[in-house]
Amino acid sequence: MNILRRKSTKLLLASVLLAGLSTVSFAKEKVYTWKLATTWGPTLSPFIDAPQNMAKMVEEMSNGRLIIKIDAANKHKSAFGVFDMVKGGQYDMAHTASYYWKGKDANLLPLTTMPFGMTAPEQYAWFYQGGGMELMQKAYAPHKMLSFPGGNTGNQMGGWFKKEIKALDDLKGLKMRIPGFAGEVMAKLGLAVTNIAPGELYTSLERGALDALEWVGPGMDIKMGFHKIAPFYYTGWHEPSTELQYLVNEKKFSKLPKDLQEILLTAMRVSAYDMYIQNYAMSADAWSKIATEYPNIKIKTFPKEVMDAIKKANAEVVAGYTKANPLLKEIVDSQNAFQKKARQWTIMSDYLYLKDNLE
Repeated sequence: MNILRRKSTKLLLASVLLAGLSTVSFAKEKVYTWKLATTWGPTLSPFIDAPQNMAKMVEEMSNGRLIIKIDAANKHKSAFGVFDMVKGGQYDMAHTASYYWKGKDANLLPLTTMPFGMTAPEQYAWFYQGGGMELMQKAYAPHKMLSFPGGNTGNQMGGWFKKEIKALDDLKGLKMRIPGFAGEVMAKLGLAVTNIAPGELYTSLERGALDALEWVGPGMDIKMGFHKIAPFYYTGWHEPSTELQYLVNEKKFSKLPKDLQEILLTAMRVSAYDMYIQNYAMSADAWSKIATEYPNIKIKTFPKEVMDAIKKANAEVVAGYTKANPLLKEIVDSQNAFQKKARQWTIMSDYLYLKDNLE
């Protein structure tokens, strides 16, 4: 009996010791729970898909040690408030676009895209191989935030118009939703420009608050129903490579263990490229059906008179911003230099290939 008791005591002590070790081990595996706010509603695919996929990857790769909970715009009720939410620490992250923050910091404008700027592959090369990432962190540093590419739409369409644009005078007085540098360009041509949250676009067009709007491309636009009200669909010039951004509170990021930082960085990068692929496929599919399923849509290009005026106005707008903002000038100069170099290869590898195969 004594032997059995001694064995039972030893087994009990061993169990307690193992339990203690397990508790210590578990205590080391701290779980971090973050919150992410989006500028997009919960059904706006593929924009909302990017942060959702990122959060899923993070949780799986970290074995549950980093969990990111996503609040879409319908929950936090401030589509254009996410910048301040991350800056102030209300949210740890956001998924948005830098050119929305023109009124807060003009230096952030060119980090989404530039009119007549780089294509998506050129811009990704600039970010990761041409100094773009360093300049983006420099621009966001005063706001105590980090920023990372969050998904590209590729070349966007020039917008939906209720009436056909046959001459420059046809633009004057039109109420149009168009953000970033392009919005200021169109304002110089006499349009009344506004920036309305994504969830309000269709209603604004329907009720006459807008005469025209640009959104993304056929993959996203047709689902929004803009063609039912504004059937003239113009080819693009203003956003050749629209890159969304992940904003991250710098202080919160610095408190993550190094391995979780790397997991987060990797998941953001993969989800961004996945969104680019997804959106490209969506637009290709939608474009292939336009002629048969949406015969009322009238594909147009802006007349030469209009394009010449747009290019002139764009040069004036950009010159004004770069003169007043040294860091913005540094970013734009870097983009222009990289674009000049990369475009030579783009013409050789893509343009001439397409040209030869279309003839």
